[in-house]
Amino acid sequence: MSFSDRLAATQVLLAEIARDYAPAVLANSLGAEDMVLTDMISKAGLPIGVFCLDTGRLHPETYDLLQRVHIDYPALELKVYYPDAASLADWVNQRGVNAFYESVELRKQCCALRKIEPLARALSGRKAWLTGMRSQQSPTRSSLEIRAFDDDHQLMKFNPLLDWTEADVWQYLRDNAVPYNTLHDQHYPSIGCAPCTRAISAGEDVRAGRWWWENPETKECGLHVRSQQG
Repeated sequence: MSFSDRLAATQVLLAEIARDYAPAVLANSLGAEDMVLTDMISKAGLPIGVFCLDTGRLHPETYDLLQRVHIDYPALELKVYYPDAASLADWVNQRGVNAFYESVELRKQCCALRKIEPLARALSGRKAWLTGMRSQQSPTRSSLEIRAFDDDHQLMKFNPLLDWTEADVWQYLRDNAVPYNTLHDQHYPSIGCAPCTRAISAGEDVRAGRWWWENPETKECGLHVRSQQG
């Protein structure tokens, strides 16, 4: 399948989501893939909302792009969600501001406070949510599906770019002059919180810069990991 075929299939899927699963929303982490979807939704005038999670620990470049999205896509329904201030303050006071370096358990607790709880609020009342995840990004994402029911949040979840390559993503960004996070130009293919993201070297996996002190199998924040059932 060519890039043009994948692009056309994604456009059809987005239109279907807007038609059959309203209200739907895109979770925009302000990485390259999510900017592709943001641009596609905006250009098609689709009634799909867009939200970002501001963890309080993002890079300056990420905040710069968030402002660009506000300016360049004024018609978008763009909302920013923040951690619960009291819960986060309690955790930091008990554990320390950088406790996530100490263990996977503490790192996941930090992610839960800064991402998972705000995500639940962002998805409340929605029938579907979209992500920019691709199957080639990491071992934890190789078995994803383009569409699946999200048991944890009780709504449909779509990964419209699942079969896209990295080259596809950058071709779309270039062809459409889409603003993107300038950290990508500094060898950050995957971008999260500043303390948990580093640049990668040539030949490294695209997710190698995320939680680089952990094993590849644990490198998810919990936003896209289903709870164990039974």
